[in-house]
Amino acid sequence: MGPVNRYERWNVLLELVAEAGQLDVVETAEKLGVSTATIRRDFDELAAQQLLTRTRGGATAHSVSYDLPLRYKVAQHAPEKQRIAAAAAALVPAGSTVALNGGTTTTEVARALASRSDPGPGGRGPALTVVTNALNIAHELVVRPHIHVVTTGGSARAQSYELVGPVAIGMLEQVALDVAVLGVDAIDVDHGASAHHEGEAAINRLMAARAREVIVVADGSKLGKQAFARICPLTAVSVLVTDASAPAAQAARFSDAGVRVVRA
Repeated sequence: MGPVNRYERWNVLLELVAEAGQLDVVETAEKLGVSTATIRRDFDELAAQQLLTRTRGGATAHSVSYDLPLRYKVAQHAPEKQRIAAAAAALVPAGSTVALNGGTTTTEVARALASRSDPGPGGRGPALTVVTNALNIAHELVVRPHIHVVTTGGSARAQSYELVGPVAIGMLEQVALDVAVLGVDAIDVDHGASAHHEGEAAINRLMAARAREVIVVADGSKLGKQAFARICPLTAVSVLVTDASAPAAQAARFSDAGVRVVRA
């Protein structure tokens, strides 16, 4: 079954153009099972958003290294990430100051935290303070009156909506955090938690250092893997929240290394 609405269709189109570099209207319409008029309209609207370049008879990616922004990325393992998020959010005590970095899993954690109805300390004030370098998370939470949202500042990365750089680092050096909930690109017993982008890893590393407790949220596909830039060694991680797809032997390695493993 093909995409059921235009937003799902846009996700698929952006994935296709990122992979192929260019798309033809007729071929794409056949592949998605919709009319050529629909695909032309989709291409026009995506081009207006500067997400691709319209060509005669099709569309092309802006560059070879085309990287999709988070909100247009097809969420992989979405149900698993929602279960992971619910389990991670349940570990955050009411009244905490919690740091969230960017990513699809931590975005789900933010939504799970927002749905809680804890009273603030003494029955007044915010139930949680969320410190984040993710613009999309701040945008979603700022309208929640029971959550105090603090952003790091910094230079924005279009690929992940994360704020990075010296301004973000300077802010985080001045705060104390109860909990850091970190999404990662990979986590390994020997290499620890890691990310593909060194600027994001630097901010995540500081979040971990400023927190009393570090919770890593990662679906089973990220376990036992290594990415380019290390965030922190495994000794800095208190809890790993993963899903049922994580192999039992792999989860046991983390438990043996002293990390509490929660399989959502």
